[in-house]
Amino acid sequence: MIESPLASPELWRLPLQERMVVFAELREEGPFHAVEFENPMTQSVERFYAVTRFDEVMEISRRPKDFCSGRGAVSIPDMPAEALDFFGSFINMDDPRHARQRGIVARSFTPKQLQGVLESVETICTEVIDGFCEQGEADLVQVLSQPFPLLVICDMMGIPRSEFRTVLDATNVILGGGDPEFVGDGDILAALFEAGMRLSALMTELAEERRRKPTDDLTSQLVHNDLGEELLAPNEIAPFFILLAVAGNDTTRTAISHGMHLLTQHPEQRQLWQNDIEGITPSAVEEIVRVASPVTFMRRTVTRDLELSGQAFTEGEKLVLFYGAANRDPRAFDDPETFDVRRNPNTHVGFGGPGPHFCLGAHLARREVSVVFRQLLTRLPDIEVSGDVVPLEAAGIPLVGGLKRVPVRFTPTTPLS
Repeated sequence: MIESPLASPELWRLPLQERMVVFAELREEGPFHAVEFENPMTQSVERFYAVTRFDEVMEISRRPKDFCSGRGAVSIPDMPAEALDFFGSFINMDDPRHARQRGIVARSFTPKQLQGVLESVETICTEVIDGFCEQGEADLVQVLSQPFPLLVICDMMGIPRSEFRTVLDATNVILGGGDPEFVGDGDILAALFEAGMRLSALMTELAEERRRKPTDDLTSQLVHNDLGEELLAPNEIAPFFILLAVAGNDTTRTAISHGMHLLTQHPEQRQLWQNDIEGITPSAVEEIVRVASPVTFMRRTVTRDLELSGQAFTEGEKLVLFYGAANRDPRAFDDPETFDVRRNPNTHVGFGGPGPHFCLGAHLARREVSVVFRQLLTRLPDIEVSGDVVPLEAAGIPLVGGLKRVPVRFTPTTPLS
């Protein structure tokens, strides 16, 4: 078996900066790095090619007919088709299925359609910070990074607050990378499917209710309209919610956690931001997404024998796009290891590369991260990380490179409401 640091769980438990040192070494060896790994479902040894350079990630993303998603985008090993649809919805699809489902959902994800949600982000953020601002110290993940984006999504979908814990626990399992704290000591795959089924049951019941009695939430828009537009089928709504609850929650959560850590590590950048909150917030948010790159990877599968950047590939070979490595490629970014809240231009691939699978929720994610840091830097101006951050104890390559704990301290202040 080819020894590769990417196949080692230890790599994914390292601090972000140390992990990126390893990627920098691989990136300079060439644009593609062959990795052999054991498929946990078959116990057979398989291979994928890690894609670590910016240009190649961009090119592969632009060519969905040559590098498809339908054989698996969120899982490096092949999974049964029903599992791919269940856990990835249209991320794991190619056209025309992908275009149809994404098109239905996209109608509700325009800035105009999301206006009410975007306005509620501010209110929910205030509510969440009110809940811990008098304490003086806290675990930022527990009190803010974790609840805030998930509350936004639950409110957007019309899921009652009483079900928040159900959704939170299930998403922690699905995106926990096999961390024993979330999946327990049992079988990881069994825990994944059990969590998925809990979310599916919750969403199926809500969708049925909204078909009978529509309200003004996103679930109603997806299953009921008077315009004759195509709707998501009953068997499509739950996978979409799993995608939204998982991808739309954990990526923003990870950006907030890493962002706070980055500002503590770079106080001069924090000061620049605090001196000009409105002016610097847009570029600072993009820089957090670039440096943190919350989504670790997406996979593509070669659909025909071809050559790319001097490397020959055969039909069926797996390519894994590592966005964090691409976002630090010195061929694409000046001084890429430097965290610079004023970086411009910043054409990162933190929301995916160009093409049909670019993140549909990027607009909402940017809004959430902007609001969080604007409030943190004004309401708790001296907040800082006060101890060691704790990464996921991943059993393999995690889809989202999250942090479990981020201890912070700050001068207590009074709630706004």
